[in-house]
Order: sequence, then structure tokens, then C-alpha cells
Amino acid sequence: MNDKLKIYVSTHKKYNFPVDDIYIPVQVGIDEGAPVLGYQGDNTGDNISFKHKYYSDLSTMYWVWKNSNVEYAGVCHYRRYFVSKKNKNRGNKKLNKILNEKEILDLLKDNDILIPKKRNYFIETIESHFKHTHGNDDYDVLRQILKEKNQKAYDAFNIVSKCRSAHIFNCFIMKKEYFNSYCSFIFPILFELEKRVDISNRTEYEMRFCGYLAEFLLDTWLIINNYPYKEIKLKVIEGEKKLKKIIAFLKAKFFSIKYDKSF
Repeated sequence: MNDKLKIYVSTHKKYNFPVDDIYIPVQVGIDEGAPVLGYQGDNTGDNISFKHKYYSDLSTMYWVWKNSNVEYAGVCHYRRYFVSKKNKNRGNKKLNKILNEKEILDLLKDNDILIPKKRNYFIETIESHFKHTHGNDDYDVLRQILKEKNQKAYDAFNIVSKCRSAHIFNCFIMKKEYFNSYCSFIFPILFELEKRVDISNRTEYEMRFCGYLAEFLLDTWLIINNYPYKEIKLKVIEGEKKLKKIIAFLKAKFFSIKYDKSF
């Protein structure tokens, strides 16, 4: 595969994907026994499909890192895409607001890294929010690994931990050399995290700890390298369940009721 731009879309089910051929659906977790859907699988070439239960959509990111030779590569989710204000006059269909090839390439002329706008937590730091919503020691294990392996990453992670907002969702578009650099940074850390975390008696949601904690490594990597980037709106095309999110957020913050599913 050798193209200028491809956006790889993680999915576990059949879905109505954008018609623009830059968007490539990637079925995740095939080596864990999921029925094959006919999309590109995360289990070809060099892959971690068999670890999807820990890494969630990062199995797509890993596959792109190891198996794609495009000039610019992106990863997103079947329900989450980068969108543009310019698209609002194209109609009401939810897929029409998604960035097309020309729009993305225009953005990439001046920016090698496109990332989502920050998610704000207002009354929580990144660290306190994760601990209130997940309630285990995984965050501290990650911090300890960084302290042992990479002092610059440890210092940057501590800065991120004290912030009340972050670039999350594991969605971005980058020049492939930056994509490769980011993956080379996070995956050795996550593989070590996987070794150290006790996974006994965990729910399916709790097993995805590598995927959740990776969300805070993007800002860590950006701080270390001082890379410039451009923020783009990332939209849940089916609509966000904002009320449910707010209620769950407040329950976790004030009543120690942990998350048991994604929203």
C-alpha cells in the first residue's frame, strides 16, 4: 500500500462508512475470535490483534505503524471523525460533515500533526479524573514505568497529569514519520504496562487499560518534542450522550462510582 493519505477507521461491526476512499475500515480484534466482516483486518502482517482486549483501538494504530507506507496516516473510530465547519452547508446527513481528502490535504500543507480539540474536565485534573472513573492503580504503574525508563517522559506526564484538559480519544492524522515516532514512543511503554498490571478479576471494560492510558501519552509526547500541531474538531457522528456522561462523571467524582462502560 503506497498512497499519499489514508485514514484508518477502527470498527468491530458493519457500518456506513464515509464514501471518500481515503477512509479505510479496519476490523479490530479478529484474532480474539470476532466474526470476519470483510474489511481490512488488524491481524495481518506485524500486528497485536490478539491483544485487542487490552489495547482497544490501538490494535489499529499498531497495524498502521507496521504495515502502512502512506505519506500521511490517520486513525479514528467508526463513530468519531474529524469534521469541518465548511461542511455544514452540504446537507444534514451525518457523514457529510466529515473532512474529505482535499480538506485534510489542505490542512496538512501547513501542519504535520492534526489532533482533536482538548476535552475539558473543569473540576478534575487528568489524574484525578482517571482515578475516580477507573479506580485502580494503573495510572501510578504507568507513572512508575516512565520514571524508570524515560525522565523526560516522566516530567512531561506529570505536567499532563495536573492539567484539566487533554487531547484524547487516540485519534489523529500525522505525517507518517511523526506517526511512526509516536508509536515508537508509546508501544514499548504500553507493553511494559501490560506486564506489570494485575488483570485478574477485571471486567471487559477494565481490561482495556492500555487503550485508556495511552490517551494521556499523546500530550506527553508533544510536550517532550515541542512539536507544533493543529486542533480539529472531532465529532461523534451519532451524537454524544452528554447527559449520561455528565451524570456518570459526577457520580465518579463525588460518590466514587466507577465507569463500567464507554459512552
